[in-house]
Amino acid sequence: MDLLLIITLVCAGTLTFLILRLLFNQTHRTIKLPPGPSFFQIIRNIFELGRNPHIAFTKLSKIYGPIMTLKLGNITTIVISSPQLAKQVLLENSQAFSSRTIPHVMRVFDHHRSSITFLPPSEQWRNYRRVCATKVFSPQKLDSTKIIRQQKLKELLGFVKDKSIKGEALDLGKAVFTTVLNSISNTLFSKDLSDSTSDEKSQEFKNIVEGAMEDAGKPNIVDFFPILGPLDPQGLQARMSIYLTKLIKIIDGIIEERMCSRVSKIDSGSEVANDVLDSILCNVEATQLSRNEMTHVFLDLFIAGIDTTVVTVEWAMAQLLRNPDKLKKTREELCQAIGEDETLEESHVSKLPYLQAVVKEIFRLHPAIPFLVPRKCDEDVTISGFQVPKDAQVIVNLWAIGRDPTIWENPDMFLPERFLDCEVNFKGHNFELIPFGAGKRICVGMPLADRAVHLMLASLLHNFEWKLADGLTPDHMNMKEQFGLSLKRVQPLRVQAISLKT
Repeated sequence: MDLLLIITLVCAGTLTFLILRLLFNQTHRTIKLPPGPSFFQIIRNIFELGRNPHIAFTKLSKIYGPIMTLKLGNITTIVISSPQLAKQVLLENSQAFSSRTIPHVMRVFDHHRSSITFLPPSEQWRNYRRVCATKVFSPQKLDSTKIIRQQKLKELLGFVKDKSIKGEALDLGKAVFTTVLNSISNTLFSKDLSDSTSDEKSQEFKNIVEGAMEDAGKPNIVDFFPILGPLDPQGLQARMSIYLTKLIKIIDGIIEERMCSRVSKIDSGSEVANDVLDSILCNVEATQLSRNEMTHVFLDLFIAGIDTTVVTVEWAMAQLLRNPDKLKKTREELCQAIGEDETLEESHVSKLPYLQAVVKEIFRLHPAIPFLVPRKCDEDVTISGFQVPKDAQVIVNLWAIGRDPTIWENPDMFLPERFLDCEVNFKGHNFELIPFGAGKRICVGMPLADRAVHLMLASLLHNFEWKLADGLTPDHMNMKEQFGLSLKRVQPLRVQAISLKT
């Protein structure tokens, strides 16, 4: 029913728009837009556009080229599907493309006005970036907080070992979610927000974060026809209000509690916590963050940082289990590089080139954010001989770039070997592999994600042998994707672990 409503509204609204456009066409200057499908071709593909836009856009780009125009409602969307053009947008013309398109759902509680993700380049945005770079993601800060990540990882391994001893299967994504959530919450607040023994509490927080990510990524009729905003026909803003209300209540409650405890501890001469929140509260004048801004910055860090890391680890384990020869190679490298009784640490990752290749291959095949975060063009720009008009939405289709046969040999196959003895990395310099974006708006959390994904994947493989649960075989795994702001698996990965250590 939801999809039928979208189709009806899109058809009615777009037909009205086309009629008005024809009536007033003479008053508008003609510009050379990139080629693209007609309105009727879009309607024929509306089901795929709604459910799997990353796939639909990729198919259309094979017809219309690596720069393509889509017109739905009164928004002009330009889709980029090649590394050369992505470089022009994200780096060479970064000033013109540095603003964001703001989805209607992210205007809840004016989140877009205090969000490092959606703010346009401004002094406020630069201040947020500076705070995150110095208080959260600097090499020195990450080194000082690695003991927290190590402890949370130890708890994950303990949980998996307990399941192994009992012969029970586990939902790997759910277990990894709890670990990543608590790693981030302890780094920020010195506090667990979930635990593996409280499955209900963990699942509730997981539902909130995943629900927010899914609804933030869904095609929304209101984004095409803003006049429908007050009606919220798909109910997306209403659901987002529920998610953000719960998250803001949790985060603001922690800030309130800390501010009160700091006063009493300072008065009594006791030590205060040495975490990100305390660092910000100690330097309020320097950070220039109000309490409301702190809440929304932390909200961004939770939503973006948790889901993308979990999705990447789960896809990596799924592909390794589906390709037992690759799993064997990864484990053999770990056994050779790391002693049997040695505790894996972040510094060990440099000794594991095949594991690093596995992660790169996952970033290529299953980019956590398949469209990155859409950009907004601030001025008319010419790209590859075509005009990108001011206020157009610009999408970089990483999924299409990662599966382009002109760039990658056997693009649909999981082949980590393609990255061995290869200089391509994912730090924003090689535009055929930019899972964190590039240019001035590259993901500020990339340094933490880099460490977390490699260490967690290596630790799971070093301490356990793995097999699929419920009698499933590699040949019959469901590898379908579920589109949202992040690209997760349709079917959760259920596995059984066999402990390699007593």
